[in-house]
Amino acid sequence: MDFKNTSDFVSGFWNMYVVVLALASIIGCGVFLLIQDRAKSNAGQTTGHVWDETLEEYSNPLPNWWRWMFYITVAFALVYVTLYPGLGNFGGKFGWTMRGQYEDEMKQADAKYGPLFDKYAKMDVAAVAADPQAKEMGQRLFLTYCAQCHGSDAGGATSFPSLKDNDWLWGGTPEKIKETITGGRTAVMTPKGTKPDMDGEQVKDVVHYVRSLSGLSADSIRVQRGKDLYPQACAACHGPEAKGNPDAGYPNLTDKVWLYSSREDSMIETVTKGRQNQMPAFGEFLGPAKVHLLTAYVWGLGGGVKGEAKPAAVPAAEQAGMSGMGGMSGMTADKK
Repeated sequence: MDFKNTSDFVSGFWNMYVVVLALASIIGCGVFLLIQDRAKSNAGQTTGHVWDETLEEYSNPLPNWWRWMFYITVAFALVYVTLYPGLGNFGGKFGWTMRGQYEDEMKQADAKYGPLFDKYAKMDVAAVAADPQAKEMGQRLFLTYCAQCHGSDAGGATSFPSLKDNDWLWGGTPEKIKETITGGRTAVMTPKGTKPDMDGEQVKDVVHYVRSLSGLSADSIRVQRGKDLYPQACAACHGPEAKGNPDAGYPNLTDKVWLYSSREDSMIETVTKGRQNQMPAFGEFLGPAKVHLLTAYVWGLGGGVKGEAKPAAVPAAEQAGMSGMGGMSGMTADKK
């Protein structure tokens, strides 16, 4: 640990507390060993403790190999806290820190792998996706930074989209995928289940109408009522035909892709309470070269779209909007 960077916690008192505690522990072990050495003069004698009539405790010393092993351990500990951090704010004679070692290892890695990353950074995403070695590197990056949410097979899970299909929000072109990985996404569907929007029955009506659009079971009476409510409640983001606007982050409600669930209760919860998802930005952390490799890997999973991405036309009132109810997949607003 780099104790110099923990000044908010390690005040003068705590610094001395750590120093005294560490030294007392090490020196205490040595003192106990010396006390044990005195047992040599009483070897073969009993301590006077007797159990079960004839079971006696003898005052015999520890074996020499065991005793000297502990002495070596104590000496090693004293040398260690002299050379390395371990005594409060004292950084050790070598000046070693975890951060310094990390930075040195990163410099060595950059020197070793930098030319390879630079090579792929200059290549087109499609060409990188077709390169076997680049694909392996991209997969390792994906398993390290993305699989926790999207799964090791990129198949996604509830609230985490699949990256293997062709259903995308914010675009599935290489440019848009890179933009998503670099800057992250914030997605919000506003709750609609309170006045002056809709009451509980009206929410159910809209849900049944949306269910009917993708072939799910729905009550015909509620469908008709929901159809009348949809233009006012949902069309501003999802469009009059419920096809959404993928480039702006609004999902298509007519397909069979559902991020949260196609169950009626889940859809009602989505419309009533809204949804909010966040995919963190990886651009600053990974750097352009690794983002480029990761983009090529994700794009090459099978659902990537060719060609330049179209600019998104996002209504000002719903700049970060999305429906957690609809067909959300691809690089949607979920963390990697």
